[in-house]
Amino acid sequence: MEYYELHPENPQQRYINKAVEVLKNGGVIIYPTDTVYGFGCDIYNKKAVERIYMIKNETNTKLFSFLCSDLKDISKYAKVSNYAYKSIKKLIPGAYTFILPAAKEVPKILWTKRKTVGIRVPDNEIARTLAEGVGNPIISTSVTTRRGELIYYPLEIKSIFNRQVDLMLSMGALNGVPSSIIDFTGEEAEVVREGSGDISMFL
Repeated sequence: MEYYELHPENPQQRYINKAVEVLKNGGVIIYPTDTVYGFGCDIYNKKAVERIYMIKNETNTKLFSFLCSDLKDISKYAKVSNYAYKSIKKLIPGAYTFILPAAKEVPKILWTKRKTVGIRVPDNEIARTLAEGVGNPIISTSVTTRRGELIYYPLEIKSIFNRQVDLMLSMGALNGVPSSIIDFTGEEAEVVREGSGDISMFL
């Protein structure tokens, strides 16, 4: 694993560029988000997505979210009602995952049986820059042990996944709570998980 420590206020662009290059070449990375560390790969690289399923000890029935740099392409990947679009626009960038009906552009490996997709636009410029650099969304799923426990400390993450991941961008300990999950597939928004993001507008 290549391992780079980023400056918290002025992250070194050369390290971010290296991560983008790894993603474009079909690699798997670990990167900081606005909540916890995440595993990432290009959503269009099936082998890389399957690697993350293996690393996380998950079956491919588990929904992996993906991360967009902004909202401009959201209609390419999801069917978004006016209500959902207006709500999401108020909340991003932020610690939310939005469940929406999947559009045809989403690779089938990322669909659930309900034909939905989870989308994130995090309040973390590094994470958004990675997706922007790749030119399409990247996988966003929390770094956990094989038992599903969150790992917050970079050196612990490095020691566990050193041989399984190609590159890690470190920004120190991220003691965040996973994102709030909002389901927009019904007529009204449903809070599936209360996490870091403020959900008061849905209560």
